[in-house]
Amino acid sequence: MEEEEESPARVGGDAYILNIGELATPLGSEPLRGDAMRGILRVPDAAIVVRDGIIEYAGARSELDTDIADGLKPIDAHGMAAIPGFIDSHTHFIFAGSRADEFVARASGKSYMDIMRGGGGILRTVKATREEDPELLGKVAERRAWAMVQQGVTTVEAKSGYGLDMDTELALLESAAAIPASVPIDVVPTYLGLHAVPPEYEGSASSYVDYAISEVLPAVAAQGLARFADAFCEEGVFSVEDCRRFLSAARAHGLGLKLHADEISRSGGASLAAELRATSADHLLKAERMDYEYLAGAGVIATCLPLTSFCLGLPHADARGMIDSGLAVALATDMNPGSACSGSIALAIALAVIQLGLSIEETLTALTLNGAAALGLASEVGSLERGKRADLIFLEAPSIDHLAYRTGVNIVGSVFKDGELAFRA
Repeated sequence: MEEEEESPARVGGDAYILNIGELATPLGSEPLRGDAMRGILRVPDAAIVVRDGIIEYAGARSELDTDIADGLKPIDAHGMAAIPGFIDSHTHFIFAGSRADEFVARASGKSYMDIMRGGGGILRTVKATREEDPELLGKVAERRAWAMVQQGVTTVEAKSGYGLDMDTELALLESAAAIPASVPIDVVPTYLGLHAVPPEYEGSASSYVDYAISEVLPAVAAQGLARFADAFCEEGVFSVEDCRRFLSAARAHGLGLKLHADEISRSGGASLAAELRATSADHLLKAERMDYEYLAGAGVIATCLPLTSFCLGLPHADARGMIDSGLAVALATDMNPGSACSGSIALAIALAVIQLGLSIEETLTALTLNGAAALGLASEVGSLERGKRADLIFLEAPSIDHLAYRTGVNIVGSVFKDGELAFRA
């Protein structure tokens, strides 16, 4: 078959793509742990064949049986690298209002918890979100989701937690579920029931937990609005016992479990995540080697969020130590209005390689297959291999080394969702 000089922008649900400078992908349907995170497939002069949005072949062009591509018009990738779509497995991107002044205050020396105790922080966003028109909130969420697609994100988690009452929490989760109808991205909704104690329950965290368990959680589960439940386990916010009660109830309702763990202090969140065998424990800035061993033994994915520690001016989570301890590590942006108002995948990659000490191969695994596993989707997405959905990115570069070398620069040239063009730079 003669090769055509065309751009990958011609790719649709069926595709036969040649002259890929490098195909780089982790492999498998389970999270990669420890040393295995480096063992990705890197193939020069590669080809990809897609039918009905599913990958039929991804590998060396020289090993392709052209019968697989029978009837498909070849498309020239012009030497660009191909990688799986990024999975941003921890975000809070559906919210109203701004906390730019808090960012300035932190830059002047105030701590995140000081601002929260002074009436700012999460509860300030809760007030703004409760007051926002749900339709307008949904439109803002769509715009943010489009910005993620342009960063190469094909699947994103969306946490609630800025309502903390029945109506607003349900509206946030409904907004998340509606996004894929207008934006080419998959959204995994998470009910973050324990994010902060709302004003109407001030001084009585336990009573608020009772309310979340007895009122909101059953409604979320009955309406099928969330795949996961999450809690902020932190001193001065929710205790280990609060989180254990809430997450145990969430599991009884059929939800997967996630946990904001050991971010500001070593509060026992990592141990609780291991005890409950949560899908992921996230943040982990204050976690220690013993915690890594617990998490690894329980099969919990450690999700590191370097944009948050960077924006807060805090030491990063020890992702290098986690991997060396045999953990499966995922990376995500934590896009939120307070501690990391950024969805920059490019900056997350730069921080992972330069400051967290990860190789580019480990970083790619953390942002693709392990991110997919942190959302329970590793059998469907997160790698470029036969049988998986054709969620892929073409980089404006010949290899994945440029992801870190072009420091903080978005080099995503084209994004494909289920084999269909989603974005072209």
